[in-house]
Amino acid sequence: MAGVFDIDLETEEGSEDEEAELGSGDIDLGPKGNGLQSLGPCEEFEISEGNVNSGSEKIRPHCFEMLRVLGKGAYGKVFQVRKVQGSNAGKIFAMKVLKKAKIVCNAKDTAHTKAERNILEAIKHPFIVDLIYAFQTDGKLYLILECLSGGELFMQLEREGIFLEDTACFYLSEITLALGHLHSNGIIYRDLKPENIMLNSQGHIKLTDFGLCKESVHDEAVTHTFCGTIEYMAPEILVHSGHNRAVDWWSLGTLMYDMLTGSPPFTAENRKKTIDRILKGKLIFPPYLTPDARELLKKLLKRNPAQRLGGGVGDAADVQKQPFFRHIHWDDLLARKIDPPFKPQLQSDDDVSQFDTRFTRQTPEDSPDDIAISESANQAFLGFTYVAPSVLESIKEGFSFQPKIRSPRRLNSSPRTPVSPMKFSPFEPFKASTNAEPMGLAPQVEVTAPLPIKNPSRKKKQKGRRGHCR
Repeated sequence: MAGVFDIDLETEEGSEDEEAELGSGDIDLGPKGNGLQSLGPCEEFEISEGNVNSGSEKIRPHCFEMLRVLGKGAYGKVFQVRKVQGSNAGKIFAMKVLKKAKIVCNAKDTAHTKAERNILEAIKHPFIVDLIYAFQTDGKLYLILECLSGGELFMQLEREGIFLEDTACFYLSEITLALGHLHSNGIIYRDLKPENIMLNSQGHIKLTDFGLCKESVHDEAVTHTFCGTIEYMAPEILVHSGHNRAVDWWSLGTLMYDMLTGSPPFTAENRKKTIDRILKGKLIFPPYLTPDARELLKKLLKRNPAQRLGGGVGDAADVQKQPFFRHIHWDDLLARKIDPPFKPQLQSDDDVSQFDTRFTRQTPEDSPDDIAISESANQAFLGFTYVAPSVLESIKEGFSFQPKIRSPRRLNSSPRTPVSPMKFSPFEPFKASTNAEPMGLAPQVEVTAPLPIKNPSRKKKQKGRRGHCR
């Protein structure tokens, strides 16, 4: 959801206080079933898209009232909506609307859209956004997601400038559990940044925008797609040497540095210089960071993924063991029993005060669905429709059963840059081209990384956002 919030950051540079080596510049080149408990002696029937989406419960755009615009991107918009009929009537959701005609023009965008839809269906976790419905019309794709009324973590960072270490520790801990869950399912996230981290009404984080994820990356497998947001991209992505889940731990280190200092560790006035600093720069620490924070940053920001914390078989478990997280009770954190450091002050379920007013002041109108794509192109979106298992349960509850007394049961964006070209057929798997020329890593040279001044600020530009490759 947050991926369509096009915001640009400017950073302010300070003096160098301490530097740390990042390590060697050498890089190794090298639908689940939702089983229901028995209802006892009652009539049984099968729930499917055919009977769930029948009659008044057929999910279409008219089932939702548009309330506010929450974000806007190259392929569509995100709206705050209220469901006005059927199951969940009256509830507030976020509706992500994508235009098919723009997506199918680029094979990688088609692949990313399908991957996002599939991952949102397959992955359920306390710190990952929930997909409630997915449906399509002739010209558009619709994802109905839980509405995360706490807004972007980016907006909270913008207000505070920097976070205290205990605040950063809380958010980083929840993110670590979310990344670990994705990795355990063979998924690399690849676009971790404050704009893609949302807060729910209680202040807990939720990862959103899974369009750049890579599925089925297990064990020693690597992938080669050049994608992500430049300031948060790991060196092995930049040099096209092949990457795995270790790239997410580099991004976590970059995010941690951003939280504690006011900007990512390697930034410059343009994309080329930023990449040079990521590949060759030294990590500069401000004097106020504790030894535990410095040690964790050093381990996460190792250029060699084989030496990077989290890059081994232990993955998230190795990150959780670090002294920086010594006060975190991980079971309580997963159960959301630990109070967040910030709880959004919301007046109602449809309160949008935590979102950017540049969007919320716009008139919430979905453009006419008048651009249909060809039948062959539409084959790419077969099977897009989805209804969450929790909704199926609530619908099934509404049917008349005999006997009526039932057994209890569980309710279970700077401009975008092209990535590696991809050959696409709607009837074949997507395959990324691997013929891009690799960039060599230059020897270490000493450069300056930006540090916050006393009152760091996160200025926005009118157009674009930080370098985003997709």
